[in-house]
Amino acid sequence: MEHLQFTYDDLKADSGGIYAIAGVVASGDLEILVEREELGGRCEVDISTSVQGFEQTWEAVTRDFVCARALANTRITINDSGATPAVVNLRLAQAAQKLAGGAA
Repeated sequence: MEHLQFTYDDLKADSGGIYAIAGVVASGDLEILVEREELGGRCEVDISTSVQGFEQTWEAVTRDFVCARALANTRITINDSGATPAVVNLRLAQAAQKLAGGAA
């Protein structure tokens, strides 16, 4: 297992929910947990993945996602089992939609 952590600063905040989960950890998929916490305006991303050597890809995918949304004071935990970047984006979008109060 590889463990990655990224922190993003100077983000916008919104008044969405406090907790959301999307996906399941199974072959080729992942689970994402999004929680609101007091993090001084930061978003912290914590990733556990079964696939080694993709830190730059994970950083690019999560940076693009976080910077496009109001995710200040948010912790994102990702448990990956070999998901492709497209699946990662899908699950992140589902979790963000749930956090904002919409159906996913």
